Amino acid sequence: MKRIPYIRVGTSYYKQVKAPTIAGHFNKILVHWNMETIKQDHGKDHLSKIPKYDGFTCIPSHLDYRQDYLGFYNIYSPLGKQPKAGDISLSLEFVKHIFGKHFELGLDYLQLLYLKPIQVLPILCLVSKERSTGKSTFLKWLKEIFDNNLTYLTNDSFSSQFNADWANKLLICIDEVLFNKEELTERIKYLSTTNINKLEAKGKDKREVEFFGKFILCSNNEDSFIKIDANETRFWVIKVPVLKEEDTHFLENLIKEIPALMNYLIQRELASKHLTRMWFTPQQIKTKALVKLVQNNRNRVEKELASILLSVIEKFDLEAVDLCPMDALLALNKTRVRTDLTQLRKLLKVDWKLNNQENSNKYQKFVFWTDGDMTLVDAKGRYFRVEKDFLTKNFDDMMTES
Repeated sequence: MKRIPYIRVGTSYYKQVKAPTIAGHFNKILVHWNMETIKQDHGKDHLSKIPKYDGFTCIPSHLDYRQDYLGFYNIYSPLGKQPKAGDISLSLEFVKHIFGKHFELGLDYLQLLYLKPIQVLPILCLVSKERSTGKSTFLKWLKEIFDNNLTYLTNDSFSSQFNADWANKLLICIDEVLFNKEELTERIKYLSTTNINKLEAKGKDKREVEFFGKFILCSNNEDSFIKIDANETRFWVIKVPVLKEEDTHFLENLIKEIPALMNYLIQRELASKHLTRMWFTPQQIKTKALVKLVQNNRNRVEKELASILLSVIEKFDLEAVDLCPMDALLALNKTRVRTDLTQLRKLLKVDWKLNNQENSNKYQKFVFWTDGDMTLVDAKGRYFRVEKDFLTKNFDDMMTES
């Protein structure tokens, strides 16, 4: 029996169509269809045969997919490929290339996407200044795995108020990302952990929907594609190396292994445990690429002050250095960096999250002489204590990605 390509949702009719793509694939989409047109094309009796639903819902599932949920039409797309035993050596090699030392966690990430699609996951950021790294191939590969449940966005489309084209997707991928506005960073941080989003389409009222989207960002700008602070735990930043050799059939061969990869992900035991709301702990996904990004986001005043404090610690072999905002200001005035006490208090209290002494106490103050030499002198004040460990972790510019 020929499948009826129409559905009725509420009082509206839709046709299920397959829109061809440049790559030679098809995207299944629902298009509004007129009842009179259906009558003209198929006869009046055809309307009674059309499946009827009370409304739309979006429930992601890959192993137990259902189109009909209690009389509601599920707009989440079924996957086009089915699990099947087979060779996955190229797929595993590619995952190792992308995730490096985080290979097992990378497999966990793919496994969670496939088996637990509503699980909150970190914002995966793939960065590299180099070309031919495989970042774009990784996104194309995921598109082949998750079909219509993955969408590509540009910076402009993500910043648009209209989000109907991606609010119900599993994966939202932004290539060549550059978030130079703080509100975009805050938006993606909020969306990465929320389970509710406001869906807004042109000419329609906003409505609240369940949100389970995961973000993947790709950028050639390693140092400043997004502004994040040192306490950020939602970003998994990976520097991707150059592929050892280019193979024009590489993606094609990866696609052939997808059914076997699905079968492997079903059988595989997760290497990590569910310890945080984003599954992985901040320590598990911390990378030198993340540290480098945070360091480059720090302003010049912060970097210069940290450099001065590290010099003091090194010269006097200290584990911590004490200072009042005025000490920092006097030291910075001897450099080309200009600031004020208000900014320095904010830096120490808000950015570095330090607490000053409740009362005025004695401490060893560092003093710079005109010849560039420095010394420690006794002083009294409500000083801040900056630990050597904090400075080396956050301002060691010698760190490089491995």
